Amino acid sequence: MTDETAQQHKQRVIGVFDTIASGYDHAALRFFVFAADRVVKTLRPRPGQKILDIATGAGAVAIACAQAVKSDGRVMAIDLSQAMVDKALENARRMGLTNIDQFHMDADALEFRRNYFDHSVCSFGLFFLPDMSKALNEWVRVTKAGGKVLFTSFSAATFDPMANLFVEQLEARGVEMNNPPFASRRLSDPDVCLELMRSAGLGSASIEVAQVGYHLQSVDEWWAVVWNSGMRGLVQRLDEKTQVEFKNQHLASIQTLFDENGLWMNVEVLISQGIIPSR
Repeated sequence: MTDETAQQHKQRVIGVFDTIASGYDHAALRFFVFAADRVVKTLRPRPGQKILDIATGAGAVAIACAQAVKSDGRVMAIDLSQAMVDKALENARRMGLTNIDQFHMDADALEFRRNYFDHSVCSFGLFFLPDMSKALNEWVRVTKAGGKVLFTSFSAATFDPMANLFVEQLEARGVEMNNPPFASRRLSDPDVCLELMRSAGLGSASIEVAQVGYHLQSVDEWWAVVWNSGMRGLVQRLDEKTQVEFKNQHLASIQTLFDENGLWMNVEVLISQGIIPSR
């Protein structure tokens, strides 16, 4: 990918996430909070440590880490979307946390010095970056020897069968999809995650699989997931009239998937981590 193409890609991603920031912490997307709790359990940050949270979004991981490192520790939360930075700040203030700093910053061009953080984390963000290896090497650079670099991604089965229906119905309306159709599927293969970590020089590379799914109780909840996530950008490739038609068709199909418990939303998360070697 050329620099120009990479920059265009980033601008598209910024545009989508600026648009969805206000609803990124919607209750229907509570898997972000559940995953953040699992991240902290895996990372095991200690009081007083400095943590970098990359692509912070609405701040779920930053908040969980800030609570773990306590008042003597510090979390630096960054995002390329200014609207997301503002949303994360709003949520941190609502939680009464004063040990989080939010920055508008590019994840593959960090403005931090070498060996500064005890651990670096990126939850559901690495797969959006044009050059994942370049970004991961940046995160390694700013993390101390013995510290962890951790990132999360979704398994290939996450959000299915709803996601497959979503793609099929958009394609039927003439929306051209990338391959894979969702950026998240760039890191749905554990072997790809392991190779990325090893190529960045991370030792003891490992992957934990966590299920953080739950039952939705209405089609409106599923649409809230679509409309407040990266999927919205795909819907908005349609004109406004066709968006309404698509929504009605799609939700009618989703309704058929409900049972007496509601609609199971599978959210299987890959938690990939490695350790910075001595240097």
